[in-house]
Amino acid sequence: MNHAPTIMEPIETASRDEIAALQLDRLKKTLHHAYANVAHTRAGFDAAGVHPDDLQSLDDLAKFPFTGKLDLRDTYPFGMFAVPMDDVVRIHASSGTTGKPTVVGYTQKDIDTWAGIMARSIRAAGGTRRDIIHITHGYGLFTGGLGVHYGAERVGCTVVPISGGQTERQVQLIQDFKPTMIVGTPSYVLNIVDEFERQGLDPAKSSLQRGIFGAEPWGEEMRRELETRLGIAAMDLYGLSEVIGPGVACECLESRDGPTIWEDHFYPEIIDPVTGKVLPEGEAGELVFTSLSKEALPIVRYRTRDLTRLLPPTARSFRRIGKITGRSDDMLVIRGVNVFPSQIEEFILRTPKLAPHYVLEVSRRGHMDDLAVKVEIKPEFAGEPQLVRQAAAWELQHHIKSYIGINPQVDVVDVDTIERSAGKARRVIDLRHK
Repeated sequence: MNHAPTIMEPIETASRDEIAALQLDRLKKTLHHAYANVAHTRAGFDAAGVHPDDLQSLDDLAKFPFTGKLDLRDTYPFGMFAVPMDDVVRIHASSGTTGKPTVVGYTQKDIDTWAGIMARSIRAAGGTRRDIIHITHGYGLFTGGLGVHYGAERVGCTVVPISGGQTERQVQLIQDFKPTMIVGTPSYVLNIVDEFERQGLDPAKSSLQRGIFGAEPWGEEMRRELETRLGIAAMDLYGLSEVIGPGVACECLESRDGPTIWEDHFYPEIIDPVTGKVLPEGEAGELVFTSLSKEALPIVRYRTRDLTRLLPPTARSFRRIGKITGRSDDMLVIRGVNVFPSQIEEFILRTPKLAPHYVLEVSRRGHMDDLAVKVEIKPEFAGEPQLVRQAAAWELQHHIKSYIGINPQVDVVDVDTIERSAGKARRVIDLRHK
């Protein structure tokens, strides 16, 4: 498979000293900007006894407190914004640990920065203005669709903004429009591959040459399946809305050895998830990011909860991250959507006929993850007709679909069906790897 040479920005081949100097300059500005304009951040710095002036080297960042989802939830919706709302041109949101979403804002400069790093990601994956790019990420409050879209337009690609779903139509448009690149979650794109085969078509003979996949963890086995069945080169795209969205890091076509972090915009650290201590490069721990160029929502030492390692540069001058091996919290990723057991619990507690005894079962049907919620009926309703249980199940399912964005199977079971525990309740049963 022949690929055009990748066009790089000068910073992608700069020396490590040049990159570090730029990072330090931008880091100082970010800390001052956040401290001056975000009351919550200022209070956090003051409580930790640190001031932006205390940052004299990159290592000094370790003195500053972490930011987490709880900070964004406690300041919902706009309390972490560092600019007036008059300057905010876009709002995105992802599901948080309760019914409230995690809200992020962008100035026009932020949108331009995002388009630029996403364009860089597409170019790193071999994309050029000659490509037709088929985007299956969702559009809307989720950062995936629009984030990739603006980057693709910045490169000059022809964009097919089909979003997710309508799998038969996805196949038809790939056949008709002949895109050369596809973007989506790996599980959904494999669903498209299955649909090709169901229609008697060979997906490896389609026009697609390259794919960028993200929004859910995936490994080398999934890469081999995507590349073999679809006849493409598959690259890993990393991002999260709190940091900016997709495009924080992306694998390079020539190496495919872990996503390269765009370190001129995002400063990475790996910490011990228990002690918070910064770990040396190469050691496994939790990934933490500080934004270096964001205006509306500067984020300082954001705990991603993703477990990985920092790796040395290869195809670019920037460092890479290894495959995500898990999480340091209880978040599940179901079809690209972040789901916390505590969210489900909140909706169970809102449903009058359901008891707070439940278990979540995650399974895999084909290439797609499914979530089943098993929850007990309250004892006082145990003798009611089956229709009562069905109504309670529908109510819970409706809440989950409306607020979180997934459609689980809900089973309302008899009293004392769910296993009790004297310690921490086992809320999640993951059947995907059994």
